[in-house]
Amino acid sequence: MTWSIVARDPETGHLGVAVASRFFAVGGVVPHIRGNIGAVATQAFVNPLNGVDGLALLGEGNAPQDIVAELAGRDAGRDQRQFHLIDARGRNAAYTGAKCIDWAGHLVDDNVSVAGNMLAGPQVLKKTLETYRKAAAKPFAERLLEAMQAGEDAGGDKRGKQSAALVIYRDQDYPWLSLRADDHGDPLAELRRLYAVAQERYLPVAETMATRQNPSGMIDRREIDEKIAALEAQRIAAGRKSASLATPMKT
Repeated sequence: MTWSIVARDPETGHLGVAVASRFFAVGGVVPHIRGNIGAVATQAFVNPLNGVDGLALLGEGNAPQDIVAELAGRDAGRDQRQFHLIDARGRNAAYTGAKCIDWAGHLVDDNVSVAGNMLAGPQVLKKTLETYRKAAAKPFAERLLEAMQAGEDAGGDKRGKQSAALVIYRDQDYPWLSLRADDHGDPLAELRRLYAVAQERYLPVAETMATRQNPSGMIDRREIDEKIAALEAQRIAAGRKSASLATPMKT
């Protein structure tokens, strides 16, 4: 029902999953991530426990290939399942059941894997991976979004478009960024809009949030307010309108 990319940024150790599908709210069931542990995408005739249990097994230090064997081995529906995963060290593995609806398959490379089913053809995954690799110099979120768009341009889900999601964890127990377009005619374009909105205020605020290393985070609002104001001034000077659909701020 979908295709996805699961990746680890080798420069930072950050973990990300991006996914798109002609299925409602795909972001609610496919991506599973824990900071400093690993990431899993579970799809096709989806079994969410492959995400939940996959992360638990990664947390115990099991190798991704061993986890694939365990999860598939205990699931009577394995032939209709697909999942791929990566750990915090960059080790990864993937599984595509023999009865996943064509076209279905996966590709595994250093620090990244792509997998999909009900696709227009193998070119969807090829272009997704190729584009991700070519965008190595760009921010992690942009690499994932560009990769997914390349897969869409190559045919994507053969049934059409409906939902997409992008989730990135840094080294904490909560996501640095979690975006979903649950029911949209062009969900990947909507994710790009949401990412643009996030850069206006949300991501600067995210940098101030509490961490395990700094449990209080930044508590002086003046510094973050000044940064957001500077970003807004730069956007206005460049002639760019806000990407947000929010109502004007009340004073």
